[in-house]
Amino acid sequence: QVQLVESGGGLVQPGGSLRLSCAVSGSTFSINAMGWYRHAPGKQRELVAAITTDGTTNYAESVKGRFTVSRDNAKNTVYLQMTSLKPEETAVYYCNTDRCLLAVVAGNVGAWGQGTEVTVCK
Repeated sequence: QVQLVESGGGLVQPGGSLRLSCAVSGSTFSINAMGWYRHAPGKQRELVAAITTDGTTNYAESVKGRFTVSRDNAKNTVYLQMTSLKPEETAVYYCNTDRCLLAVVAGNVGAWGQGTEVTVCK
């Protein structure tokens, strides 16, 4: 069973930066696509960024140029560097995984972890 542990969230002012981490266990991480998602109050969970096994990335239009997804296969960890954060990006951020990038992009993935909360405000 895949276990996902997100960390790195916190309180940041608008325009600030955060780096999120997601440690993955219980799966063959190196052959899985990974995704970062966020769930804001009153909204549906949405894909923020995805990364394939060969490092190909995919971003939501709203975060292009500000967020960067990366992975370290040796550490079974995926990262999300977020810059120029906006108040409307306040949400709980989750990672998840599947062998198929399309499944990650569509959110057709397994059980969710606890997530890490990001609050953007003055």
